[in-house]
Amino acid sequence: MKNYLLGGIAALALSVGAVAYANQPAFSPKSDTYEMLELFGDVLALVKQNYVVEVDDKKLIESALQGMLSSLDPHSNYLSAEDYTDLQEKTRGAYGGIGLEVQSEDGAVKVVTPMDDTPAMKAGIQSGDYITAINGQSILGLRLNDAVSQMKGDPKTDLTLTIVREGKDEPFDVTLTREIINVKSVKTRMEGNYGYLRISNFNENTARESLEGLTELRAKNPQMKGLILDLRNNPGGLLDQSVGVADLFLEGGEVVSQRGRRPDDITRYQAHKGDIMKGQPIVILTNPGTASAAEIVAGALQDHKRASTVGLTTFGKGSVQSVVNLGENRAVKLTIARYYTPSGRSIQKTGIVPDLEVAQSKEQAKVIANRNYSFSEADYKNALDADEGKVRQGAHIVSEVPPEAYDVKTGDFQLARAVDVLNYGGDVKQAAAHPRGLKLAEADLVDKPGSRFADKTKAGASSSAAPKAPEKPVQKPAEKK
Repeated sequence: MKNYLLGGIAALALSVGAVAYANQPAFSPKSDTYEMLELFGDVLALVKQNYVVEVDDKKLIESALQGMLSSLDPHSNYLSAEDYTDLQEKTRGAYGGIGLEVQSEDGAVKVVTPMDDTPAMKAGIQSGDYITAINGQSILGLRLNDAVSQMKGDPKTDLTLTIVREGKDEPFDVTLTREIINVKSVKTRMEGNYGYLRISNFNENTARESLEGLTELRAKNPQMKGLILDLRNNPGGLLDQSVGVADLFLEGGEVVSQRGRRPDDITRYQAHKGDIMKGQPIVILTNPGTASAAEIVAGALQDHKRASTVGLTTFGKGSVQSVVNLGENRAVKLTIARYYTPSGRSIQKTGIVPDLEVAQSKEQAKVIANRNYSFSEADYKNALDADEGKVRQGAHIVSEVPPEAYDVKTGDFQLARAVDVLNYGGDVKQAAAHPRGLKLAEADLVDKPGSRFADKTKAGASSSAAPKAPEKPVQKPAEKK
């Protein structure tokens, strides 16, 4: 039996003996559990004998397993042979598709984020978009993995997605050409006098690629005075790789701890001596798409006061999943622990609040001010409780937005403010005291009654290929395609 640890929305990392389901005691014939299992058998037999058409026993049982596990929390589920093969394929980092992270929400497919340099990103698909049809056929109510399968395919083949987007009155179609998606998670470049490290996800090569990329960047640019670490729209990934990346910038101490159900079930991950940036200032860019393993890195560097954070509050996924191979290429993904930052913070539901809150655009600030639609762990109906009753910040006025003259289509305002922080030696307070953007009044941001996103996406707003988008967000784990 092979176990894996999940440190992100849709990726795996090796674990050691996290779950030992085979050693659990048998149920007593007199127990309530045994009686309920008998009831399950009775219902299965009833369906098999009397349903209007012949049924597939295997599919019925797999659906029951999926329902049982998904009722626990949004990140626990059963992986059939097809699903597990798909997960392993994505972990290897190359497949035919369009390059999206998606999740299910009220029967629709919602985009978590487009992946860097993929057909989806080049076509302008955005986080928060709803995909309501593929090639003109509605996918509302379709199982997420079935929708994912339709989007995957041979390279150089086309597909058309129908998109519903916040702020647009009508659904619209986007035609994309599939490519081989090679998931390279690390990019580096210079941003003036500062290095720029972009990590789009945490796969099995991320820590090594980050070390190699920064080493080469510093060698070519000995005048480098600091670093911008861009973790925006990073959905997470391998737990050990996030620890490895944080370790690059720390001189020691705890990176993250993992705590299970029992008081003594604690695993601590420590950094080693050696800061690749030699103490130079670091700024981390975050937004609501920054999740799980990416939050581990941001939380560790923030707690150790090794980096400042600029952007928006992160997603808030503070749980760890173990993926256990059950044999015959089937598996169970089960939440086994919460993780905590070095100071003992659980960011479950709440996320990591940036030191300098900056929206990328006025439109983004309006979403946060109006809560037209939510996009965080706290929006899952059955998410694990936040630690000690903490509550995620609700609708509010973002501290800073771009000035009116700023071209948000060609510029990156959050990045510009990160550079400002580095220009002040990493001092966020000084950068905040000298804003480059605006703090808008509530009247500038709050929508008028009747302008909510859900009201603009009622059935019939466009073609029959674009049915109504969901009004109440109920998110489930993301998948890549």
